[in-house]
This record gives sequence, structure tokens and C-alpha cells, in this order.
Amino acid sequence: MASEKVTSMDVAKKAGVSQSAVSRVLTPGASASKKTAAKVISAVNELGYRPNIIARTLITGKSRIIGLVVAYLNNRFYPKVLEKLSNKLQKEGYQVLIFIAQNTDDDISNVIEGILEYQVDAIVAASVGMSSDLAARCQASGVPIVLFNRGQTNSALSSVTSDNFKGGWKAAKHLLELGHKKIGYIAGWEGASTQLDRESGFVAALKEKKITITHREVGNFVRNEAQDAARRMFSNQNHPTAVFVASDHMAFAVIDVLRSELGFRVPEDISLIGFDDVSLASYSAYNLTTIKQPITQMVESTVNILLDQINHPQVQKNQIIKIDPTLIKRNSTSSVKDSK
Repeated sequence: MASEKVTSMDVAKKAGVSQSAVSRVLTPGASASKKTAAKVISAVNELGYRPNIIARTLITGKSRIIGLVVAYLNNRFYPKVLEKLSNKLQKEGYQVLIFIAQNTDDDISNVIEGILEYQVDAIVAASVGMSSDLAARCQASGVPIVLFNRGQTNSALSSVTSDNFKGGWKAAKHLLELGHKKIGYIAGWEGASTQLDRESGFVAALKEKKITITHREVGNFVRNEAQDAARRMFSNQNHPTAVFVASDHMAFAVIDVLRSELGFRVPEDISLIGFDDVSLASYSAYNLTTIKQPITQMVESTVNILLDQINHPQVQKNQIIKIDPTLIKRNSTSSVKDSK
């Protein structure tokens, strides 16, 4: 039958079972006896059968597909999230369909509309915001949405983040403990809840010691814009001795400018702390002190919420989860007394 399309009926005949038994064996979560499952799997392998996902969707009303919307795949944080999220969902019998969106209402709206056409079972919006109208559109379609690494002021949707306020607070406390008083901040995209919360926590901790940010620039979570922000911040001698950068992705760009273009040493001249703890942060070229996002716990919480909302659609229960981040001390920060 190698030259013909193998159907589930062919598998049923080969295994000596009903077509519905084949469907139960091949549907994640459905029940079938071990004896029946063994027969079906043997027939599937022998015939080279591949289930028709579209047909199964029409029958069950479930595609077993989760739509993932993401804006920053060039940021090493998100490929790691994608890997962990895909692996976790695959273990639950789901596949991930990835869509790239720019952080504009129109583009996000167009992408979400496109995702809904694929009859996905749920959507994860990572690093992108959702308007109330768009959230209502998805909910009216019966498609659950979970925001990942983004919050929403009206809490109309479930969201999973690290505690960004606390992370910013920890970054400030670390620099203060090192004796810094001239402290700068390079912000991410100012429409992002993560950016707002990180800066708010940072400012709050400084305020406790009656210190304010002396220099502030915006990098928008983009490498070249972070480089320009560093050039502006250190364009004259009245520059900060320490800087909190709102993401590791931007922090690497800032370090490159400080060392290669401006002739500063890190941390001897400038202390620098990032946010995320991507793998590159531990490389000797950067050795970046940073705030570690708990990716594993964030992914587990996201999947748990998704499955709960998929399996219990009649229960509308939005969850706002914030997980405590961790300060990771490396060699990009030092005390003022050690600075030259």
C-alpha cells in the first residue's frame, strides 16, 4: 500500500479492530486497552499510517494545536521559552504553531485573527500586549488566551510573569549595596508591562535611600537602539557609575559599546546589571550580573492554566501569576571603592 494513501479504515482492518478503536488509540487522553493499543500501533507502523489532523479536528472540534504569538525571537530569552513550552505541550499531546507579531495593535490584531482561522485550541501571547477588544474577540470564539511575560492592567486575561517589580527592586538594592549613587537606567519598550514594572521596582528601591535615577535612556528591547542609548548616556564625563538595563539582550549591546567604542572597563569603570539570565550571560565575554527569570516555573504555570481552560471552558477563572526572580551575581558589577 506504499503508493496509496493509508486510511484509518486500513489500520482498523489490519489490526482487526473497529475504526473508532483506532481513533481512541491515536487520540491523546482517550482510553483504550493495552491489547487494542498494541494491535493498532503495530498496524500503524507496518502500514506507515499518518493521522489526518484536519479530519480529526472536524470530528472532535479540537485541533490539539496551541498558537504562540511572539515579538522578540532575536532575544535569546524567547527561543528558550519556545523550546520549553513546546516540549511541555508535546508531552500533553499538543503542537505549537508560531506566529511573529510586531508590538502594534493593528499587527497583533491581524496575527490573532489569522491564528483563529487555524482553529487552535488556545493562544499564548508572549512579549506582546492584548487590547480589551481583541481579548473579547478571542473569548467570544471560545479560545483561551494566556499572556506570557506580559501583564494586563484590567486582568481580563490570565497572565504568567516573573515578579518584575521585585526584580527591579533587587537590581537596585544590589547596586546600592555596592555603594553606587550615580545610577542610570536603560528602559525597554515603554508600552510593555514588564518594562513598567521593572522600572517601578527599581525606582522604588532607590527612593528608599533617597536616590533617584541620574540618567535614563530607552532601548526598546532592540540591540541597535540599546547601543545608541549607551552612546547618549556616556557621551560626556557626567555619566553614571552603574546602570540597570531592562533586558540581557540590551545589556550585551551596552557592554559592547562601553568596551569597544568608548574605552570603559566593566566593572572597573562602569557596573552593569541586566534582566533575564539568558545563556550568554554566563559566558566569560560578558559574565553578566542579572535578574534570573524562572522560565521553567513560568512555562509550567502557563501550560497548567491552558489545560485547565481548555478542559473546563465553562469555568471562567482568570489567574494572575507572578513568580519571584533571582539575583545572579557575576563579574559585571563591583563596588564604588573598587572603581577607578
